[in-house]
Amino acid sequence: MNEQSIVIMDAVNLNYHSPEGETPALEDISLSVSKGEFISIVGPSGCGKTTILSLIAGLIRPTSGRILIEGKEVDGPSSKTGYMLQQDHLFEWRTIQQNVLLGLEIQGKITKENKRRAIHLLETYGLADFRDHYPWQLSGGMRQRVALIRTLAINPDLLLLDEPFSALDYQTRLALSDEVAGIIRKEEKTALLVTHDISEAISMSDRILVLSKRPGSVKSEYSIHLTGENRSPVELRKAPEFRNYFNKIWKELDVHVS
Repeated sequence: MNEQSIVIMDAVNLNYHSPEGETPALEDISLSVSKGEFISIVGPSGCGKTTILSLIAGLIRPTSGRILIEGKEVDGPSSKTGYMLQQDHLFEWRTIQQNVLLGLEIQGKITKENKRRAIHLLETYGLADFRDHYPWQLSGGMRQRVALIRTLAINPDLLLLDEPFSALDYQTRLALSDEVAGIIRKEEKTALLVTHDISEAISMSDRILVLSKRPGSVKSEYSIHLTGENRSPVELRKAPEFRNYFNKIWKELDVHVS
């Protein structure tokens, strides 16, 4: 775990308590995320992928172990972290610009400079013409792009992405993964993506962590090196190394097709 690590999870365990007793959810999770890295987490359903994001975001506390962001122990939600969920959660009665400014409003950070930056993000990523539109007037892909810009508007150091493309059709999902990866790289953000889609993880990531069945633990790790001049995720799926990574991770997940 080097000095450049933005996120460190050190021997983290999480148990859920219910009237029936204690259920282990995560077991001895240790990982680090370096500045500028894009890391994906894959694993079987129910293994605790989203729980890891919730822990890093400070929404829940571990049973034991430590979680550090930029060297400081996580003790609750922080403006250093932006969280993008499966659903866009845009408010239908607010315009696109008003939705993008929502996070800044909640944090009490509506300044001329921050507002100007948010509008610049809308302009840079092709949504300036829709700033006075309402969410219901936009396609699913455009809505998710707005949700990402809303997250970027608070200028977090770390982006947590919880299956942000899962509700979209396949074609839109491919196009949006390309856009999102490009935006994150251009904005020089560090990102942690949870996904069920192995191809998505391989094409977007610097590293992939594979979790075991519940209680989730880090089963294996892959550093991704794909060759190709065009670094877009869609084009990287054509890289000669892609299939080898896919087959290895597929086997790790014990995926069975009936």
